[in-house]
Amino acid sequence: MTAMERTRGNRLRAWMLEGLSDMGKGAKRAPQEPHAPPAPPHEGRRWWRVMCLTGVDYFSTLGYQPGIAALAAGLLSPLATIVLVLVTLAGALPVYRRVARESPHGQGSIAMLERLLSFWKGKLFVLTLLGFAATDFLITITLSAADAATHLIENPHLSSVLRGHQMLITLLLIALLGAVFLKGFLEAIGVAVALVGIYLALNAVVVVAGLWHVLTAEHVITDWTGSLMSAHHGNVLAMVGVALIVFPKLALGLSGFETGVAVMPHVRGDPGDTEERPTGRIRDTRKLLTTAAVIMSGFLITTSFITTLLIPAPAFRAGGPANGRALAYLAHIYLGNTFGTVYDVSTITILWFAGASAMAGLLNLMPRYLPRYGMAPHWAGAVRPMVIVFILIAFLVTWIFNASVDAQGSAYATGVLVLISSAAIAVTVAARRARQKRWTAVFAVISAVFLYTTVANVFERPDGVKIGACFIAGIILVSLLSRLARSFELRVTEVILDDMAQRFVRDIASRKMRFIANEPGARDLAEYRCKIEQIRADNDVPSLEDFVFVEVTVRDPSEFEAGLTVRGEVLHDRYRVLSLESSSVPNALAALLLHVRDTTGRTPHIYFEWTEGNPFANFLRFFLFGQGEVAPVTREVLREAEPDRARRPRVHVG
Repeated sequence: MTAMERTRGNRLRAWMLEGLSDMGKGAKRAPQEPHAPPAPPHEGRRWWRVMCLTGVDYFSTLGYQPGIAALAAGLLSPLATIVLVLVTLAGALPVYRRVARESPHGQGSIAMLERLLSFWKGKLFVLTLLGFAATDFLITITLSAADAATHLIENPHLSSVLRGHQMLITLLLIALLGAVFLKGFLEAIGVAVALVGIYLALNAVVVVAGLWHVLTAEHVITDWTGSLMSAHHGNVLAMVGVALIVFPKLALGLSGFETGVAVMPHVRGDPGDTEERPTGRIRDTRKLLTTAAVIMSGFLITTSFITTLLIPAPAFRAGGPANGRALAYLAHIYLGNTFGTVYDVSTITILWFAGASAMAGLLNLMPRYLPRYGMAPHWAGAVRPMVIVFILIAFLVTWIFNASVDAQGSAYATGVLVLISSAAIAVTVAARRARQKRWTAVFAVISAVFLYTTVANVFERPDGVKIGACFIAGIILVSLLSRLARSFELRVTEVILDDMAQRFVRDIASRKMRFIANEPGARDLAEYRCKIEQIRADNDVPSLEDFVFVEVTVRDPSEFEAGLTVRGEVLHDRYRVLSLESSSVPNALAALLLHVRDTTGRTPHIYFEWTEGNPFANFLRFFLFGQGEVAPVTREVLREAEPDRARRPRVHVG
């Protein structure tokens, strides 16, 4: 390889790992110089402006939701949509208003559930939810791109040129999205405000025109009611029952709530807000959620009504002119092709921006959890490699579903419903812990409704859970392999010694620093006496040399990195003991030794006894439970952390 090729490769690698410094402005900042002035605080925006940021995802579903409702419920689409609105206002909205209060820094319901479970079961549960969240966000990208492509193809001015190229156009839109993120993406709330304002205004015009036509053409309502009565033999209860049964198929209309909580850090709140008590931010986020839900509910009911009454049923089916674009179809029919084209452009733009919002959500969500678990490769911390991974997965999903809006609806609905169900369960547990019996009962009922909806959706359309299972399996597999590859990293963020521990270290720093790694048992006089005798015999240490014991208690072995607090104590009036709590015994010992070396300038020695048992089984114990093959793993952690053998703390095993 020539020098020019190596330089080009290094530049490419540096560019790939650079990330996007402008993404999430105010949330991530480059490291500052030691004497640089502090960066200005992130001020946030008014809640109604932030609502538009989540609205590009939530409101953009109007592009395809009426058509999906018509296919699922037929003539009962308006009634089924009313059920959806009731579930939204009486179920999802109260749940996420509580989530906003319990998780005011944008962590969402996943963080609430993470606090309920510990050890590996908690990590695996969070990884499972991340799999469904990835399903939700990735299908948002592919579904929105597919629907944008549908609006392009069905436009009368472009239909003859673009028809038959749905897959190609969808892939190009996804690739364009990826190119924007590779170049640099600034999450512009101002752009979202403009897009949402124009889009909702155009939809309002279409709704008014549709309602005017329904009211002035008397036969439209009579034809619809007559067909309903004929199909259900005039039984109103049967109609309600069918609407309840088909409701899970309309679950796409519930999307946007998790995103609404995720954007909380952008809400300005009150001047007196603090990170510990962001009262104004919580209040305004709840306004955001409520306003968005009310606006969307009004549009859902009116659009389902006019599309069901004014569009022939065959037009909704695959290949029909209203498939995936019911409102655009009405815009062209009743307001002309010029207005219809403007509506198409607005819809395509907001659908594309919804994909951008979903990509931003993915890039913010995954790094929030996986690095803390040690379950992400080093390059996962950079944006550009992750963008490429997500775009390639989006290509695969688009190909599997043949760029069909209808086919992807099940996977999208599954991701949305699982997240909402988990949020409902989380707030139920939170209310129970707060001893709020009435709210506990209310949230329990809401949880039951969403769990039923999720299960019904899975049985009706299993593709969604299959895609979600693929994401879950991929995330868990990559996470465990990454954790395995990073097993020997020094993952202690800081070491703090109390006064007694510092006194011990200062005392032995004047001579050879000898530590004994001891697994605490009864902690009686005989335990420490026998341990010292054994170490002296195994390592031929003179009896005049003294030792300090180091004992590590494993807290949660599933945690990857944390700080280390060291307590010093004197037991039985003669034995000095340093007590530590950590997720891994070898990492804690290595971190302590390096800290002692750096603070005293002396090279410490530590003594172990060999661990009995099969080495492979002991390594698994270390990987899963933070114990096991302690001596060689401690030495390996030290070797990776300190490449200079002359400065590396000494490890003795007898």
